[in-house]
Amino acid sequence: MATTEEFEAAAQRAQQLPTKPSNLVLLQLYALYKQATEGDVSGDRPGGFDFKAIAKYDAWAGISGKSQDDARKEYVDLVNFLADA
Repeated sequence: MATTEEFEAAAQRAQQLPTKPSNLVLLQLYALYKQATEGDVSGDRPGGFDFKAIAKYDAWAGISGKSQDDARKEYVDLVNFLADA
């Protein structure tokens, strides 16, 4: 389990990664961050042509049910992996 301090430090490191992650990895980071901080996705799926918002919603919805503790740990592990790559 990752502590709140480890999670917050990872969120800061995520902003300063040596290389920009792929869009797929960015969506994974987004979904894990949102799940860790807010829990399961709520609200309606965006419609229309806002493809970025739709992708973000779908990524977050895809991990619904994951505990906030698990999401926090996975987020920290992913950021650490990306920072060391």
